[in-house]
This record gives sequence, structure tokens and C-alpha cells, in this order.
Amino acid sequence: MKTTRILGRMLILCALLTAASAGHAEKEKTVYGWVENAQLVPWGVTLKAKLDTGALTSSMHATDIEKFEKDDETWVRFKTRVEDQRTEEMVSKEYERPLYRQLEVSGAGGTDERPVVLLEVCMNNTIYEEQFSLRDRGDMIYPMLLGRRTIKHLGLIDVSETFLNNPECDHDSKVVENEASEDDDD
Repeated sequence: MKTTRILGRMLILCALLTAASAGHAEKEKTVYGWVENAQLVPWGVTLKAKLDTGALTSSMHATDIEKFEKDDETWVRFKTRVEDQRTEEMVSKEYERPLYRQLEVSGAGGTDERPVVLLEVCMNNTIYEEQFSLRDRGDMIYPMLLGRRTIKHLGLIDVSETFLNNPECDHDSKVVENEASEDDDD
């Protein structure tokens, strides 16, 4: 009788450990390298993105940035010219987006004001609607920088690796919408 109770308890313990292990497996996060390919949605261009834990807001290469009024709202018009990583060709696009907010960046070179817009970016197999500050990144290696606001949705970063995931989104992909938060004031 005692052996039966011990075996029963052992079986319950094994079941609990198996369930806990399965729950842990579901919570495992995707690992990204410090540089990944990202796809701008719906344009479909794939570009190199640096995952930068030192930046809060993501940044996108943009030129000819101008604000204008549309339907009693402030909008931003800008151009981007980037290398499509799939074709290795330089491609250009002009965007018009509502101004989400204005960002003031302070550094050694002084203070810089940048418009922030919402853009959709595909990482791995999920589309993220994220805040991107616009600035000319033409003199930088990576046309897109993904900050902590975006990284917190992605998973983990292995700083010793690059290009661990490929963007593979379609019209059925999960979409994670931007969440307005208190840290929108950087």
C-alpha cells in the first residue's frame, strides 16, 4: 500500500514537472542577432536593421522631411532610399504619414528635433506597428535602427550573432499594434 502511494505521488510529480516544462517551452522567446533583416510593410523592401538596446525609439533613414496639414492634422512627407537586401538594388519610396509625436534628442552635438511616425515592420513572421523617428541616416551603415520599444516585443538579443531570422510576413501574419505609453516622451 505504501509503495502504491509513493508511486502515485511520483506520477503526480512527473506530470507537474512535464506541465511546467511545456509551459516554459511556450514562453521561450525568439533569439535575434544584433543585426537582422527587417521588411517594411506593405512596401516589401528588406533592409538591414541594427537592434540597439541603448536607444528607446526606433529610427528610419529619411530625407526631404517636411510637415504639412491634411484633414486638420499634421502629417509628415519623407523619402527613403535604401538597398533592398533581397535584390541588392537601391530602391526609393516617398511616404506620407500622420505625425505621431515630436522627439527631442540631446547629445554631444546639441539638441535635435525629429518627427516620429508609425510604420509597420516585419520581423521573423510578425508585423509590428512601431514608432520611428525620421532622420538622415545616409552616413550610417544601417538604414534602420530598432530601439527598446520595438525590441521588447521581439525576444532576446545575442550580441555575438547576426541575421538569425528572416522576415517572412504575409496578409495572414500576426500584427502587434503600437501601444501608446508614458515613455512616449523619451
